[in-house]
Amino acid sequence: MEDIIVIIQQWVPINILVGLTAASVIGFIGSLIAIPWILIRLPSDYFDMRVPRYWMKDHHPVLRTIGLIVKNIAGSIFLIAGFLMLLLPGQGLLTMLIGISFMDFPNKRKLEARIVGQPVFLKAINAMRQKFNKLPLTLSPSSD
Repeated sequence: MEDIIVIIQQWVPINILVGLTAASVIGFIGSLIAIPWILIRLPSDYFDMRVPRYWMKDHHPVLRTIGLIVKNIAGSIFLIAGFLMLLLPGQGLLTMLIGISFMDFPNKRKLEARIVGQPVFLKAINAMRQKFNKLPLTLSPSSD
């Protein structure tokens, strides 16, 4: 085991390893708090394709553009963190879903509905929502 540590330390300095470990712990704890908080605050019809969604539609165009840029950057960070959490401690798939939800790209809603429509995923999210007395998520009937 000590040989492995010495080999790793040759490639990556110890201060970077400590920093990565600290970031991993902070990300893990942060995901345990942020992900449930976000999922219970979503409207129950958020992933229902039949319900139109508009973000900041009544705001000034400049403010809307700045908001969209910030939202997409935050979504990218969540998505990258989710991928990392597939290997590190954390709620990787839920974090990736939140990241996708923040981002704007073509067919995003279909991808979200497909991910949330997975029975295990939907059951876990709705169980979390039920603990906080929130209505379960509703989805569009499958069009496949």
